[in-house]
Amino acid sequence: MTDSNIKTPKKVIIKNFQSPGDLIMLTAAIRDLHIAHPGKFITDVRTPVNDLWEHNPYIKKLDEKDPDVEIIKAEYPLIHKSNSTPHHFIHGFRMFFEEKLNVKIPATLFKGDIHLTTEEKSWISQVDEITQENTKFWIIVSGGKLDFTAKWWDPQRWQEVVDYFWGRITFVQCGEANHVHPPLNNVINLVGKTDMRQMIRLMYHADGVISPVTMFPHLAAAVETKPGQPRNRSCVVVAGGREPSQWEAYPHHMYLHTNGALKCCDAGGCWKSRVVPLGDNDSKDQSLCERPVVSEYGSIIPKCLEMIRPIDVIKSIEKYLEWNQ
Repeated sequence: MTDSNIKTPKKVIIKNFQSPGDLIMLTAAIRDLHIAHPGKFITDVRTPVNDLWEHNPYIKKLDEKDPDVEIIKAEYPLIHKSNSTPHHFIHGFRMFFEEKLNVKIPATLFKGDIHLTTEEKSWISQVDEITQENTKFWIIVSGGKLDFTAKWWDPQRWQEVVDYFWGRITFVQCGEANHVHPPLNNVINLVGKTDMRQMIRLMYHADGVISPVTMFPHLAAAVETKPGQPRNRSCVVVAGGREPSQWEAYPHHMYLHTNGALKCCDAGGCWKSRVVPLGDNDSKDQSLCERPVVSEYGSIIPKCLEMIRPIDVIKSIEKYLEWNQ
C-alpha cells in the first residue's frame, strides 16, 4: 500500500449548547460514530458541560483555526417526528451525523457514553462522607427548570414516597442551585452542592433514581453500576404525557406515562412547556398545558401527571427492591 492510499482522518469539532440531557445523548452518537468508523475521524466538542467528556477516548483536542477542521452544529431534527416514529432520543444525533457526514452509523449501546477512571470509582461517595458510614441510597429529584414546569409533579407527592420508605431507603435530593427544587424532609439534601463531575460520581454509587423527565434518567442509564449491583440502575420516571414514551424511556426503567389516556396526549406527547404563564417574557408562556388541575395538596399540575399517584411510584420502587431479596 502506498502513502497515497492512506486517508488522513477527518477532523471534526462538534458544537452543541443545549442542556446536559441532550449532551448525554450526544456522547452516544460520537461513540457510535467511532465504533462504526475506527480511525476515520478525530472529534472534539464545544459544549457548556465539559465534565461530561472527561476521560472520553473519542475526544481529542482540536483547534478551530485549523483549516482542516470542519465545525458541525449538532442537532436532532428527528424530534419533530417523535410522536409518529418508533425512535428513542438516543437516535437523534446519530441519524443527524449519518446525513451530515454521509456515513452509516449503526446504533450500539442503549445508553450514553460516560467514562469514570478506576481512581474515581475507588473514591468514597459524597453521601458516605456525610453519614460517615457505607450508605446505600437513591437519588430523588423534586423539580427542574422554570422553562419547563409542565414536567413537574407535586412536591408533596415526592414527600409521600420518601416517607413510605423511611428506614428502608436513604434518599439524596439533587439538582442545580439555579433551578427550582422544593426541599423535601428526611432526605440528604445535595441540591446545588454537586458539580457535574461530582454528580457523575454520585450516580455511580447510587442504587436508583426517581425523577421527572430530566437529565437524571439519562445519566442513570449512562453511568455504569458498581460491582455486585444490577447491570442497569433502577430508575422510576414520573413522565405523564408531555413526551412520547418511546422517545424518553429506557427498557430497564419504570417509565410512568399517560400517553393515550387523554386527548391532549393521544397522538404522542403534547410537548407543552408550562402549566401556567410565568410572565417572564419567555415564549414558553405561550406553550401551556391544556388540562391544568389542582392536586390534593393545592399545586397546579398537568392532568397527565395528576393521574400518576404516589402509590404508582412506590409500587415501581418495590419491584426493583426484589432484586436484592
